[in-house]
Amino acid sequence: MHAFNPPDWSIVRRELQALLSASDWPPDIVADAELALHELFVNAWKHAGCQAPHVIVALRPHMLRVSVCDHSPDLPEPSTLADPYAVSGRGLHLVRALTHRFGTEPLKNGKVVWFELDAAA
Repeated sequence: MHAFNPPDWSIVRRELQALLSASDWPPDIVADAELALHELFVNAWKHAGCQAPHVIVALRPHMLRVSVCDHSPDLPEPSTLADPYAVSGRGLHLVRALTHRFGTEPLKNGKVVWFELDAAA
């Protein structure tokens, strides 16, 4: 059974925004990180049925890594976007366009989907 309402991601978003702002990351990179996080968070709910995706944020001096974990073993692949009028299927393309790197890793009980952003030089 799938819930109709996605889980609330506002706390995770505020924490990410506060962390990056306090570390003087440029607002445009903060916005890209928020949107990429939102896509991965909603994908964990929508495609893996995870009501509370686990989010890990690692901030290094010049790099941010955000990981979203769920319990589904299915590794996501970006769709081919055959229909330009489709209402979904662009999330991973968006993450790829907004971030410097992204990928997936299988876990014993699910997977982690992650992205990385480099600080502006």
